[in-house]
Amino acid sequence: MQFHGKNFIGSQLSAVGEACISGFDPRQGKKLDQSYYQATSGEIDRAIRLAQQAFVSLRETPPERMASFLDTVASEIEALGDALIEQASIESGLPTERLTGERARTANQLRLFATVVREGSFVDARIDTALPDRKPLPRPDLRRMLIPIGPVVVFGASNFPLAFSVAGGDTASAFAAKNPVIVKAHPAHPGTC
Repeated sequence: MQFHGKNFIGSQLSAVGEACISGFDPRQGKKLDQSYYQATSGEIDRAIRLAQQAFVSLRETPPERMASFLDTVASEIEALGDALIEQASIESGLPTERLTGERARTANQLRLFATVVREGSFVDARIDTALPDRKPLPRPDLRRMLIPIGPVVVFGASNFPLAFSVAGGDTASAFAAKNPVIVKAHPAHPGTC
């Protein structure tokens, strides 16, 4: 894994501000060397604008493409291998065995959402056909389904640095529903995020 300490805003790295944080190794009781830039209000506004722009096309993305994206994210997390587990362990103090299981859970939930997207019933589409002869009043043709709502903000949790963090269930479900995601990484494990 390569650490740069910058924010991803859209597809670009950004480090506009001067304020930085560092991770902390709870086992050693010391601050870690790598610094991470805190996003400025301008960077946050830019992330929100880009997410709103992305929503226009994301909501029209075919289900198979969204499912493939979720599968790819799962595979990329697994491809990080031991480096991800080691970093998460250093920053959280959690044992590598637990984090290995949490990584599997994270990948599995991404793949589960990919399966749900492919299957499609999550949109809960309903059609109530018109009943023009109904008394005392006719019933119009009624149709409804669940649709994406727009950009979603996910706040990473401290106690599950993988499964409830950047690529956790909240992010996976938002992407599965075709919503852009803005993630606020947890300061306790900035390198893991």
